[in-house]
Amino acid sequence: MKGGSQTVNKRTQRHDTIRDIVRRNSIRTQLDLAEQLRDSGYDCTQATISRDITDMGLLKSKEGVYILPEDMRLRRMVAELVEEVYIAGNMVIVKTFSGGAAGVAGAIDKAGLVGSLGTVAGDNTIMIAARTPEDAAGIECSLNGLRRR
Repeated sequence: MKGGSQTVNKRTQRHDTIRDIVRRNSIRTQLDLAEQLRDSGYDCTQATISRDITDMGLLKSKEGVYILPEDMRLRRMVAELVEEVYIAGNMVIVKTFSGGAAGVAGAIDKAGLVGSLGTVAGDNTIMIAARTPEDAAGIECSLNGLRRR
């Protein structure tokens, strides 16, 4: 039984690494992903990478790069519902159209933005607690990058 749990743990770790790679890089092909995984210490076959892409539900964006489904949802919700994003220390304040805060906060939580500790949502306002003021700035930058201007 021990071997089975080690396999699951290794796959979970690899999936976490793939999430980081996809979020930080423009990955267009399985070969690109394989190279990035190799640089991160994973020597994977094409079949393993293909299975990981399917298991994780990775999608291709309009730009032709892999994107996580939770990031696609966040991108869509932020573009449609977010009006303004502010920083207050290690807090990020997000203003949405009326009634939009709960859905956007849920998408933020699901996406697991780096440095985010959690969200609290009202009707049209979200407070995101960040680990540090630097993390808050990164979250603000990420959200503003997803907004329609």
